[in-house]
Amino acid sequence: MAPTVKPLTVTPLSERFGAELSGVDISCPLDEATKAEIRAAQDRWGVTVWRDTGLDDASHVAFSRLFGHVELAPRHAGNPPRFSQPELFDATNIDAAGKIIDNPNRRLINAGNRLWHIDSSYMEVRSAQALLLCHEAPPVHAPTFFADTRSAYDDLPQAMKDRIEGLTARHCYFYSRMKAGYPTTEEELDAMPHAHQPVVLDHKASGRRSLYLGNHARDIVGMSREEGRALIDELNAWTAQDRYVIEVNYSAGDMSIWDNLCTMHRAGEFDDTTYRRDMRRTTIREAGVEAADDHFTTLFAASKRAAEASGGR
Repeated sequence: MAPTVKPLTVTPLSERFGAELSGVDISCPLDEATKAEIRAAQDRWGVTVWRDTGLDDASHVAFSRLFGHVELAPRHAGNPPRFSQPELFDATNIDAAGKIIDNPNRRLINAGNRLWHIDSSYMEVRSAQALLLCHEAPPVHAPTFFADTRSAYDDLPQAMKDRIEGLTARHCYFYSRMKAGYPTTEEELDAMPHAHQPVVLDHKASGRRSLYLGNHARDIVGMSREEGRALIDELNAWTAQDRYVIEVNYSAGDMSIWDNLCTMHRAGEFDDTTYRRDMRRTTIREAGVEAADDHFTTLFAASKRAAEASGGR
């Protein structure tokens, strides 16, 4: 007798955005029908949350392949990775010995994660899903906030939709870091890599449209810097309204998955000089895009600065 296949259970976190998924053991190999069901839920809800997954580093990466090409994390000279899996991005505040990192530059760079942003929007090769697995959560409130950029676009006044149709923004990684307090000048930013991205993105997986901005967006092509930044700030503030935002909290073993092509997110505030937080992320490349396997390392090498070399990154 064939084993009973448990159905995927979907519990919405809000009316239009975010859902908790359960009923499937994602630490084990999955059949194709279940994989398709998980992908469809991700496309529908934009953010999905899995509790007590039982994933380790290897199975985290293996499960991630369900969504597409898993990117390699950037490598930094003189700073060996903590993990055996080269696809794992280190989204934590601890070093290889498990000690809380005591480096002001590193903390200033990480402070940029507490601004609303879209992962990798500063790269021409966009990221789709990100899978963030909690290995250790601090004993305080330290959530991730997610904003629904599809519903935010849907609800815009028609006059604003007409105004932004066809516009292109330039995104730069260190622009968001400068906004968060990292010591960077506009002149230094000018010499760093930028990516050109549409302000309104077609989200092919759902057939809807989304706002594609966040705090990596530095200016708008064809506008003065002052006018472009005012427009970016207005649209970011619109998208970050409470009606578009959900909050996800973690215990060890929990995982959130978000689609960067239809969400913004930001890290919640907590005392990262006192409490450990071990989070590891995989990143899926946008479907149908070809690029070098290690383009994250290439980009960050091109953005290198003296302060960064001293341990900021």
